[in-house]
Amino acid sequence: MTSEILLAEPRGFCAGVDRAIDIVEHALVKFGRPIYVRHEIVHNTYVVNDLKDKGAIFIEELSEVPPGATLIFSAHGVSLAVQQEAERRGFRIFDATCPLVSKVHVELAKLHKEGYEFIMIGHKGHPEVEGTMGQLDSGIHLVEDVADVAKAQPAQTEKLAVVTQTTLSVDDAAEIVAAVKARFPQVREPKQQDICYATQNRQDAVKLLSPQVDVVIVVGSPTSSNSNRLRELADRLGTPAYMVDSAADLDPAWFDGKNKVGLTAGASAPDVLVQAVIHRLRDLGAVSVRTLDGIQETIKFPLPKGLKLD
Repeated sequence: MTSEILLAEPRGFCAGVDRAIDIVEHALVKFGRPIYVRHEIVHNTYVVNDLKDKGAIFIEELSEVPPGATLIFSAHGVSLAVQQEAERRGFRIFDATCPLVSKVHVELAKLHKEGYEFIMIGHKGHPEVEGTMGQLDSGIHLVEDVADVAKAQPAQTEKLAVVTQTTLSVDDAAEIVAAVKARFPQVREPKQQDICYATQNRQDAVKLLSPQVDVVIVVGSPTSSNSNRLRELADRLGTPAYMVDSAADLDPAWFDGKNKVGLTAGASAPDVLVQAVIHRLRDLGAVSVRTLDGIQETIKFPLPKGLKLD
């Protein structure tokens, strides 16, 4: 029977997610409903449904947006083609792309002008990867694992740079970067790694949490890359781990014979879901909750111009 819940620190919302949700909510107040959002603003079912209730309409194709409407790009970023089409269609546009993803886009554009090609480490089909690869017409080679590195065929290797999706497993990415460097010794790495501070901090917190508990619960939606990485990490460290979208997904059988439960949340999961999970675990017998020591995140990203409320 579960007796104690240990909370990872930090967990839950990061500055980029906070900003993206604020952009949608400010736009709804300032311009009224509906506000159109290309792709899920962040990968969390609860957040998306809450914004839908407030008047946001989530779309994938810009043809679904009426002329003159307000359009917001999701936190994952979009390709240049999508940006240009949106401008051509005359929408009022606000870009909720996480500034740490935008930093990768800026670096790409700068190095591309200098004649670089790129190896991108990321998950095929993920909207952030599509947005980043869509910054250039060609010259970006996607690798998902070490095996892919051997298959990459850049046109030249004199000027080659590596970039990564911001929500990867830090350990997986390091392994793939090592394989890239072994094959392309002259490859240029980012000055600061592309994996964002929040992804790194949450993974470090799980590394601290896992050895102290009998089972780990990660609050996050199935589409959330960084949440999936947290569950995989705990698993890899030898602690059974499960990801839940909400407290309703908890299976009492997971806690049979387990004394301590570790709890964390992906960067797009709101604290209200964590509290609901704690409540459910108390119903299942947990008597105490303890937060582990961890990094206190103080980063805040400003809203785009034109969205400040009077």
